[in-house]
Amino acid sequence: MKENRQKKRGFHRKKQSWDDMLYSTICGVFLIGLVIIVFYPLWFVLVASVSNPLYVNRGDFLLFPKGFNMLGYEKVFHTKKIWSGYANTLLYTVCGTALGTVVTVMAGYAFSRKDLPGRGLLMKAFIFTMYFSGGMIPLYMTVKNLGLINNRLVLIVMGVVSTYNIIVVRSFMESNIPDELLDAATIDGCGNGRFFTRIVVPLSRAVVSVIVLYIAVEHWNSYFPAMLYMTDEKKYPLQLVLREILMSSQTAINNAEFLDAQSAAEMQNVAQVMKYALIVVSTAPIICVYPFIQKYFTKGVMIGSVKG
Repeated sequence: MKENRQKKRGFHRKKQSWDDMLYSTICGVFLIGLVIIVFYPLWFVLVASVSNPLYVNRGDFLLFPKGFNMLGYEKVFHTKKIWSGYANTLLYTVCGTALGTVVTVMAGYAFSRKDLPGRGLLMKAFIFTMYFSGGMIPLYMTVKNLGLINNRLVLIVMGVVSTYNIIVVRSFMESNIPDELLDAATIDGCGNGRFFTRIVVPLSRAVVSVIVLYIAVEHWNSYFPAMLYMTDEKKYPLQLVLREILMSSQTAINNAEFLDAQSAAEMQNVAQVMKYALIVVSTAPIICVYPFIQKYFTKGVMIGSVKG
């Protein structure tokens, strides 16, 4: 029986020609090299963050930690501002992502409807904002006149509407939500609101997952709006807190150079390790979220990437 099965399997296998094998080998080597190029910087940062500062400053390691210690993480987490920065960033990311996703999906659905009055003109007005804006100073004056300076709401509202994301959602829904489905739902007495929540949203999980990731990463990495509009350090997001820590450590190193060369060198080594620890601290949470929505990511991007 086993021999017969093996013969059958061998019979169905097609023998590859030498040029196909060469092509497959080249593609495999290229992809492995590409994975190494992408993965190694992440691995290097992680290894450097748990290595001895002296070896890190020298670059005296390649693949594995050398002189294992957690000095960088101790210095980072010893700062109380880190925890308030994490809490603020979680607040801004969760609220901003939820609001941005709702607005983007609703706007994308509206623009996918061919019976929307002034659809073409509205779409052109949205696209115009992708290339032209009022500038930083008029935007700051607008925020100030609205009373949003040093207000947490400004970091949640800023960036809620993204024309690119709306176009992606619109293209996805035009390709995957046929007009016949709406006609059938209308005949059964389903209104626009119920059709959107009960049919459109469940069928658009792939692109919604992509939009959630886009908006969440943007909010998590954002620091410049907080620099402009926030004056209270207790409301700073994590990225701005990390920037303050790096700047304070660099200032301490510059001051130490005038006092003691040895202590300045030691502080320089510690600051070098802190940089890598700060990178891990700031990127680890968002990287941990990605695997849970990765299965929707490729499908959503490919289907919604045509912006016709």
